[in-house]
Amino acid sequence: MARIFISATHKSSGKTTLSIGLCAALHAQGLRVQPFKKGPDYIDPLWLGAASARACHNLDFNTMTPDEVIQTLQRYAVSADIALIEANKGLYDGMALDGSDSNAAVAKLIRSPVILVVDSRGMTRGVAPLLLGYQAFDPDVQIAGIIFNRVGGARHASKLREAVEHYTDIKVLGAVQNNPEMEIEERHLGLMPSNESSAAATQIARIRDLVAEQVDLSALWAIASEAKTLTPQPPLPQSGRGGERGYSPSPALRERGWGEGLLRIGICQDPAFAFYYPGDLEALQTAGAELVPVNTLKDTALPALDGLFIGGGFPETQMHALAANVSMRESIRNAIENGLPTYAECGGLMYLSRSLVWNGEQVPMVGIIPGDAVMHAKPQGRGYVKLQETADMPWPGGDAPAVINAHEFHYSCLENLTAQGRFAYRMRRGTGIDGQHDGWIYRNLLASYTHMRDTAQHHWARRFVAFIRLKQQGMD
Repeated sequence: MARIFISATHKSSGKTTLSIGLCAALHAQGLRVQPFKKGPDYIDPLWLGAASARACHNLDFNTMTPDEVIQTLQRYAVSADIALIEANKGLYDGMALDGSDSNAAVAKLIRSPVILVVDSRGMTRGVAPLLLGYQAFDPDVQIAGIIFNRVGGARHASKLREAVEHYTDIKVLGAVQNNPEMEIEERHLGLMPSNESSAAATQIARIRDLVAEQVDLSALWAIASEAKTLTPQPPLPQSGRGGERGYSPSPALRERGWGEGLLRIGICQDPAFAFYYPGDLEALQTAGAELVPVNTLKDTALPALDGLFIGGGFPETQMHALAANVSMRESIRNAIENGLPTYAECGGLMYLSRSLVWNGEQVPMVGIIPGDAVMHAKPQGRGYVKLQETADMPWPGGDAPAVINAHEFHYSCLENLTAQGRFAYRMRRGTGIDGQHDGWIYRNLLASYTHMRDTAQHHWARRFVAFIRLKQQGMD
């Protein structure tokens, strides 16, 4: 399996833009490029997936075991010519002091050569001791190539290349000039999602051409092709149809048709809501769901559904369009009031609130949660979270662990709550809704700021499907 791990010396070095360009450039050469992203992230994978025409999958030590990281890589890269894994932050950065959750740890685990992106502004000969230090810090990390980014010109590029070639054995693959045409608009959560930009394809093509002109793709392919062989891992276990592996219904329920037929689960997918892990959607389908797209901006009402999933996104940037679609807001509110099993994460929670407040403006939302989603200038919850389920958790228990690892990243918080709520989770770490709890429960709705990931540690998708089937059978 040809593969490369794109990392950087530090955060904001431009590795995401270069990774997008490399995916698109390799894809344009006729190669099947399978992208991956280290850590929890929705936005970068949207761009990487658009650039490679293949869904991008995440590799995250927080929610996955090392074996599962390798299994995920092998499962989705087996049909590709090359796998490109983009890091987060710097090569040796991570939460653990010993580096066990760092980008370098992933690169070593998957035995991938590393291509290091270096923001070269203000640097010439000094790049040599920097690279020598990165090599010496962990000799087991194979730093096989370097791409200089934001280079000042031909003379600057020549000095950088001479220093690297004289003092190190690292191959220089390219020197990408500082160019505003390479930039992608950013906002509070990082890059603007590609699904919001009508010019995303044009921007990807522009980055593709600039990267292809300034990076030696043949040399990069040669490095990727020399990646060490990975020991084949057993395939990832899949959720059973109808959720049987996550919940064991009684014989009486089985006689009443438990698990028969696909459930129609609506998925809100539009410029307001786009934060879904491809693996989670696959897990819902494997558990027995037919995924039905719902556009909260353009559709006038929900179609016939057995359940509804409203993921994260940027409802604040679409707040006026969401508010203007009164018939959809009323359709969702009535459906939840009438018992439609619904799961909402972060942006979905904001949409279900009474109103959304941002930049001095306030607009009505669905109104099923008796509070206002108020945007702030700084994050109100950010990073990895640990959850413990309460006795009020409505979904069947199945394989839920004692502590669930997940993540949150939100600039809003729920304010002016006018009712005492029941919560599905107690926060062991993180912010959630009120600093102590997350997972607002109302009728058959569960809404939280936490983003779940369906992995071996917690198959939430089949639990949600099992919950829907229980409600279909009239069981509590």
